[in-house]
Amino acid sequence: MSTCSEERMLSLVRSMAKSEKIKLLALDVDGVLTDGGLFIGAEGESAKKFHAQDGMGITCALRNGLLIALITGRQSKIVASRAAELNVTEVYQGVKNKAQLLTTLAEKHGLTLEEVAYMGDDLNDLPALVLAGLSCAPQNAVKEVKERVHYIAAASGGNGAVREIIEVILRARGLWKQIVADYIKEGQGDSQ
Repeated sequence: MSTCSEERMLSLVRSMAKSEKIKLLALDVDGVLTDGGLFIGAEGESAKKFHAQDGMGITCALRNGLLIALITGRQSKIVASRAAELNVTEVYQGVKNKAQLLTTLAEKHGLTLEEVAYMGDDLNDLPALVLAGLSCAPQNAVKEVKERVHYIAAASGGNGAVREIIEVILRARGLWKQIVADYIKEGQGDSQ
């Protein structure tokens, strides 16, 4: 087994233990739910690319009792539209202090920070990442983030990293096999 594989396996084992407790997953948007590319035209932001597998993961999470929150420093009608499409109701845009909001979200839902996971990719996510009971980053996160998180996804932001961490959490909670069985039996009508 290579060192990279050993490190990945250790990360996964540590994350699984922490994941059992998670009841809320908060996500940065640009660089996590998207690849970080910003398409800005004369009238402002014109496009963002989201990954369908991340969308499916989010709908599976919500259907199985995992709360999802989107926290972004930017303002975007596109993010609001994507959140509505996936039935994500906890959407916070223009956030300057993500750590404070994470604490507020935990209190709002009667959770401890140990029951909250956060996925971010850049320096502005560090305050929230160090508070979360399970901190995660996509593969393409900056070095300073990757050095401080519990779990680094094999996938990059906007390319399935969110789906990956949702699967880790739902597997740790013993729900994933039943989710797959339900899909084999019949589709669930989820948005992607």
